[in-house]
Amino acid sequence: MKKINKELVIIGGGPAGLAAALEAERLGLKEILILERNDELGGILEQCIHDGFGINRFKKQLSGPQYAQMFIDELEDSDIEVKLNTMVLEITKDKVIYAINSSDGITEIHAKAVILAMGCRERTQKQVFILGTRPSGIMTAGTAQRYMNIEGLIPGKKAVILGSGDIGMIMARRMTLEGMEVEGVYEVMESPGGLARNVFQCLDDYDIPLHLSTTVTKVKGNHKLEGVTVQKVDENRNPIEGTEREIDCDLLILSVGLIPENELSVKAGVKLSKVTKGPIVDNNMMTNVKGIFAAGNVVNVFDLADYVSDTGEIAARGAYNYINKELEISNDIEIIAGDNVNFLIPNTYKIGKKGNLSLYFRTKTVIEKAKVSIWQNDKEIYKKIHQIVRPQEMVLAHLDEKLIEEINDKDPIVVKLSKVGA
Repeated sequence: MKKINKELVIIGGGPAGLAAALEAERLGLKEILILERNDELGGILEQCIHDGFGINRFKKQLSGPQYAQMFIDELEDSDIEVKLNTMVLEITKDKVIYAINSSDGITEIHAKAVILAMGCRERTQKQVFILGTRPSGIMTAGTAQRYMNIEGLIPGKKAVILGSGDIGMIMARRMTLEGMEVEGVYEVMESPGGLARNVFQCLDDYDIPLHLSTTVTKVKGNHKLEGVTVQKVDENRNPIEGTEREIDCDLLILSVGLIPENELSVKAGVKLSKVTKGPIVDNNMMTNVKGIFAAGNVVNVFDLADYVSDTGEIAARGAYNYINKELEISNDIEIIAGDNVNFLIPNTYKIGKKGNLSLYFRTKTVIEKAKVSIWQNDKEIYKKIHQIVRPQEMVLAHLDEKLIEEINDKDPIVVKLSKVGA
């Protein structure tokens, strides 16, 4: 078995992993290795040919491949090593990585620090409990996206989409543009699951109906999908008898949520959040396993690739400080989701290393004219007004060094959301 040593190993070559590698090299790390299981870098971005990427980071509208290429071009001018078509089999608590590919066989890699950047995967039919057989013609939105944007295939003639996640809505538009009929998008919740801009740009602009509080309860067909049954649901999301409607179709697209890809994390002893299903991390994106960091959609499913890349850079700075023994591994203070906050990242703050602090979180409910406030005891250390906050859209609060100076090393940090004037 081949054995090698590296300063930093990054698992995944998507927007988080690429940003992390480049930031680590800028900081001065020399032996950086990216392990990517696909045959090209960029991760899921390679099949996202729609625009809307890079608005925050690059100040212009880019497609997914264009966004990825901005990093790949920079990477080609670097000394960062990349191994494509390489599957990571295991990561130990001691930061030993076992990876396999066709040219090297199994390689044992000893790293001083590791960044987990494996991204996320889609929920499937099994996880939404749809009754019926398992005919062809049922696939996730990401699979349909790959068929159309990478393979050049048309997956069906008439589609029903279950779930109003961003990928599902984007694919509703994409299929319509290719001449397919999209009968409608069905969402079990009482509000859309994706960004508001995608409701307008992908559904409303193409007269694709969005049916809220409605779900698919049954599929019909043995070898090939012939149709589905949809039903309205009550406030507890239970189907309402008498509201059944049969729809003839040959394609059911599932856009029912994403799950952080954390099988490797669990094997390494990384603790996961019950809310986000991703690693519990501190402000350096370090997990409970010292020297193992996590970034991007493996931590939480973000709605903007810009935020994914930002967390990759934060993880790289944390890894650099850890390798150079400049990272405090004690004096953590808890960061708590307060009023109207569903969850937030990071979960703890290491007071020993002063610097900026970026907090990413989601609201529990829609709030117009919302005030974001951050507290320690009865002291408000940050506030900002947002025109509107929605559960499906991440909120960012950035505390600069001046605000960080106001944080003491004992009391929890509490993030709250409230309506202005309430």
